[in-house]
Amino acid sequence: MDASRIRVLAKALDDAIENEDIEKVLSFFTEDCETELLGLRLEGGHGLKLALGWIYKHVTNITLSPITIIIDGSVFFEEFLVRAKTHKGKRLEVNQAEVLIYNEDYLVTSLRLYFDRLLLADTMATNIVDRILLNQVIKKSLKGLE
Repeated sequence: MDASRIRVLAKALDDAIENEDIEKVLSFFTEDCETELLGLRLEGGHGLKLALGWIYKHVTNITLSPITIIIDGSVFFEEFLVRAKTHKGKRLEVNQAEVLIYNEDYLVTSLRLYFDRLLLADTMATNIVDRILLNQVIKKSLKGLE
């Protein structure tokens, strides 16, 4: 497969995500694609729409900045920095990684998205008790590394 073509398509996909253009994002995927995030496997365009809706429900003004890109045949791996704003106005920066698998028509058949859910959990904490509990969980998860 043509690595430069995959790189261009992946950048166009990122642009569509940043523009929150769900229909444009869907145009890069096969109808029977798989989307995997947070340990869940979502099937088809409907599953992809669910994932995008979930993302856009929690953040807006998304900017994706590539850090590392590796292309091997039909596999596109990217580590990137996500800068966004929560709907509460809080700025968010999270490192993420994705794996895209392309078919012979250069459509994505599989998207696997990896990120630290604890860093995003704060966007969903609705009150001070939630925030205190979340901070305690984060501290416990890092115990022994500091």
